[in-house]
Amino acid sequence: MIAKSWQVLEYPKILTQLAEHTSFSLGHELALRLRPSSREKVVRRRQQETSEARHLLDIKPTLSLGGVTNLRPLLKKARLEATLTPGELSDVRATLLSARSLRRSIAPLERQFPLLSARAEEIEGYSELPQEISRAINDRAEVVDSASPALAQTRQEVKETHEVLLDRLERIVSSPANSHFLQEKLITERHGRYVIPLKADFKGRIPGVVHDQSSSGATLFIEPLATLELNNRWRQLQIDGEREVERVLKQLTARVAEEEEAIARTLRALAALDLAFAKARYSIRIEGVEPELVPFRATNKKREESKRGFQHPGSTLRLIQARHPLLPPSKVVPIDVNISDDFFILVITGPNTGGKTVALKTVGLLALMAQAGLHIPASESSALSIFRGVYADIGEEQSIEQSLSTFSSHMTRIVDILSRAYRKSLVLLDELGAGTDPVEGSALARAILFHLHRRQITTLVATHYSDLKVHAHATPGVKNASVEFDVETLAPTFKLSIGLPGRSNALAIAARLGLAKKIVSRAAKLLTPEDLEVESLLTEIKGARDQAVTAQLATEDARAEAEELRRALQEHLTKVEQERREILNQARQQARMELAEVRKELRTVSKALKPETRPQRLVGAREQLKELEEAVKAPEPPIRLFPVDRGKLRVGQPVWVEDLRQRGEIIGFLDGEEVEISVGKFRVKARLDDLELVEEEPQVQGDDAYVAVTPPAPPPMTLQLRGWRAEEAIIELDKYLDKAYLAHLPEVRIVHGKGTGTLRRLVREELQRDPLVASYRPGEAEEGGDGVTIAELVE
Repeated sequence: MIAKSWQVLEYPKILTQLAEHTSFSLGHELALRLRPSSREKVVRRRQQETSEARHLLDIKPTLSLGGVTNLRPLLKKARLEATLTPGELSDVRATLLSARSLRRSIAPLERQFPLLSARAEEIEGYSELPQEISRAINDRAEVVDSASPALAQTRQEVKETHEVLLDRLERIVSSPANSHFLQEKLITERHGRYVIPLKADFKGRIPGVVHDQSSSGATLFIEPLATLELNNRWRQLQIDGEREVERVLKQLTARVAEEEEAIARTLRALAALDLAFAKARYSIRIEGVEPELVPFRATNKKREESKRGFQHPGSTLRLIQARHPLLPPSKVVPIDVNISDDFFILVITGPNTGGKTVALKTVGLLALMAQAGLHIPASESSALSIFRGVYADIGEEQSIEQSLSTFSSHMTRIVDILSRAYRKSLVLLDELGAGTDPVEGSALARAILFHLHRRQITTLVATHYSDLKVHAHATPGVKNASVEFDVETLAPTFKLSIGLPGRSNALAIAARLGLAKKIVSRAAKLLTPEDLEVESLLTEIKGARDQAVTAQLATEDARAEAEELRRALQEHLTKVEQERREILNQARQQARMELAEVRKELRTVSKALKPETRPQRLVGAREQLKELEEAVKAPEPPIRLFPVDRGKLRVGQPVWVEDLRQRGEIIGFLDGEEVEISVGKFRVKARLDDLELVEEEPQVQGDDAYVAVTPPAPPPMTLQLRGWRAEEAIIELDKYLDKAYLAHLPEVRIVHGKGTGTLRRLVREELQRDPLVASYRPGEAEEGGDGVTIAELVE
């Protein structure tokens, strides 16, 4: 039954198109044998493999399986010890080299393409067989002299013997003594031996063996006795060479047989990769996308039945802008099919040739394609559940052999479908109840729908029966849909409208086609008042629906335009704020640089002052520097604003409150669309729509960098100079005193050691000159004695 449904939905045609994109016969076979799976893990793996292959082809469009051939017949031949020809061995070499190249291209890309990389790892990449074949056989599939030392020697002897043989024959035919006996001075070949043309009248004048004669009998082709031995040797050497070639080919064939398992594994990996790339190329051809795969939802039967009046199977079927892949893209009209939580059975009505059957086939075929790992021609927002079975009864069918009418044929298949389908199945029924008495057919169709509804089976039905429209409208979990028809042009639009039952339009079509007005009027009068009321109501509903759709589209356009304007303004404000902060940062950094220069100059001037006047004169300058440092605050980091992602909000999330023009932090979530925010010492409530996420940019290098000055770590109280060279020690002492002064250390301990006393003297002289030192003294015994100097810094 499943295979029959696949035939009805034209799934084999999809496989035929897929197979056209394969590169060699094993991949072609896999494509034709590709079957949908109902196992979620398998389907997800197949879809991921197709997506990886498409992405890889985008990056490496020239990647292919060029040079790969099906080696299975050759492996069988080698296993049976039948010698492979040079051409067959060349195919083995080309396939293994192409496989190795493919492995090197894909295997390292494990992070980007894990499934394809794993496939490529299955390819044998370390065999010496291709090199062994290349040493014996060239690119023209010829066994070369270097295939073996014996073959090289034999062929050299063949060449030398051949030259001697031809030289001797040349002397015979060129001899003046023999010119009268020969038809012409010619050396030719008969039966693999060199001969000369002798006139039949002079038979025996040149001793030799006759190998042939001309058709007229006037010429005998003889092998002179003088060259008989050379001819024999030349021929024997040729035979020896052929035997050596056969030995080389047998040896290479044995090597192929030894590596049969590895080669077979490589062929399987190549076939799988070929299929993956074929699926990717087919996806490109049909402009396909990877659909979202949604597991069947677990449902609470009692709660659902009490809340909605029916039990939903938990399936997902959302096909947006779906196109039938076998129809020309320029002609097919995309459809939207969305089985929501409100229903799981869709009853499609409308005129003939309006697109009902195409809609059913599109849904069924795309479900099969998705579960086979193929991308589907639809929007990226499309989603499907993985159905355990897709069953379809579509199209008219009669069986003469079984004496079945169209109705009997349909009913036989429907009986089989109902016996197999269950909650996780998808059922597609075309013209349900047709082919028999309309009253009984309608009743039967409603009963079948009731059965499918009770068993919670996701179902799409196409019908002409008006009773089914009423049934769909009155039954929870069942929804009407229609294919639209343009009465003015007498052409279907092929658009599927869910929620609105279809109209027959029979009278309007008949009138447009020229049927007499009297007949049409008479037919209208024969309709029951209920029928007329239904048609009139459907017309009004359609008009109201069209107006609502138009208004909704206009509202959405206006909302999108307003949102775009708001986003643009917000980006502009953010940019202005960022530029303001950058200008402030630059100004502050400039001020700090200027302060550093002032401090440097102050030190220079201080060194020129007398020691007794230094502290008093430095106090005022130092106080001014402090005031400037306080004025130049650390730069503010720029703030970047982002739209609120409701799914990622958390307590502690920094946000920007536009109404307050302040930054805050989320401290709690309230009911609905509100949150509680801490702004400074205050708590405020705000709607999510009035907030934007804040992200502080990290410090970066380059043109967009900002400077954040952090205070340096305070220096230690002790400076170790023991063991330093005098020049280096004085420089280090000068730097240390600057840091100690900036860190507001009251005094410092300088360890210079005793030694010869040179370093101690230089240190104390420098302390005497330095304007930052108020006084100094030798260390006490417990402080290190004369090896230490204690310096008190100015305030």
